[in-house]
Amino acid sequence: MKIAVAGMGYVGLSAAVLLSQKHSVAALDILPERAEQINRRISPIRDEYIERFFAEETLSLTATTDPREALSGADYVLIAVPTDYDPDENLFDTSAVETVLSWADEFAPSACVVIRSTVPVGYTDSVCERRGGRVLFCPEFLREGRALYDNLYPSRIIVGTDPEDERLSVLARGFADMLSDCAEKRDIPVMLMTRSEAEAVKLFSNTFLALRISFFNELDSYAEARGLDARRVIDGVCLDPRIGGYYNNPSFGYGGYCLPKDTKQLLANYGDIPEKLILAIIESNDTRKDYIAQRVLELSCGGVIGVYRLTMKSSADNFRQSAIQGVISRLKTKGASVVIYEPTLCRREYLGCRVENDLSRFKQACGIIIANRYDKCLDDVRNKVYTRDVFGRD
Repeated sequence: MKIAVAGMGYVGLSAAVLLSQKHSVAALDILPERAEQINRRISPIRDEYIERFFAEETLSLTATTDPREALSGADYVLIAVPTDYDPDENLFDTSAVETVLSWADEFAPSACVVIRSTVPVGYTDSVCERRGGRVLFCPEFLREGRALYDNLYPSRIIVGTDPEDERLSVLARGFADMLSDCAEKRDIPVMLMTRSEAEAVKLFSNTFLALRISFFNELDSYAEARGLDARRVIDGVCLDPRIGGYYNNPSFGYGGYCLPKDTKQLLANYGDIPEKLILAIIESNDTRKDYIAQRVLELSCGGVIGVYRLTMKSSADNFRQSAIQGVISRLKTKGASVVIYEPTLCRREYLGCRVENDLSRFKQACGIIIANRYDKCLDDVRNKVYTRDVFGRD
């Protein structure tokens, strides 16, 4: 097969690498430097498995910024471009998806289009009604920093199609088979369903993860305020097999690219349908950041507050919508003096705070250091580190 993949973020690049093991893949991105890096087999994002595959595997993968070059002759066109949440419209911004759809109409009119960008429930059906083309929706369930691993060992493969369209269902099954065939895990659960059902699976999955994070964060707030050992309480709760001892490490809040926007989009999709829980999850995340900021202010006693890293996870280099940035904005609103240690930032100031790239100077400058995820490099100043990372993992 010839496959075009538009968008070289975590979703697009990991899918392109996965499929290029056995198919000819053309990667499309708007950034020339990113396309150049991929052609030189340098990963533009931090992902251990992508880096290893680039170094060790033979991949039929080329990258370009030219839509005609990427899409011409493609059997499948995968769309993995950003869909940021627009608070004014109360919807995902799907303009980048629409741009790729127009390119597909022009350069690959016979291709099957697979939307992997997260979209509102009902969006893919509306696309089909407008363009009458062959469009599938295939949600991704990936973690930043482990995106290719999650493609190689997926929990499930879900493809949204039109069950009444036999030809499209064959294409949907064929796409699912391609993903399965390129994965290392065997016997992967595969589900074909309607496009809207597949869109709903994506939003409800991420909202449940946000719920789980919020639950253990609120448990942690209670434990800290009441002088309890949060780790022991969490361990005791999670020994119940119905709950399980996973995805339970407290943090400063959920963040990143997906969970904040997906929870808000799901809430918007409810419209006039009665609900209480989805809104509560969103509000709980804000409450957690309020609590953390207030606690840090109390502990800092007016001294300089240091922020160790802006990233959400220790295994990723991305800090889009990271929870700690919400804490910083709250601290700044209260007039606190904040210094950020973030070695990936090539600037002197960020979010109105001084940026320090030298770890030793950073440690010396701060009276208290807050860390969403603890790192052993802070061991020598452990007495002034504030973190809720009780398990020492993401």
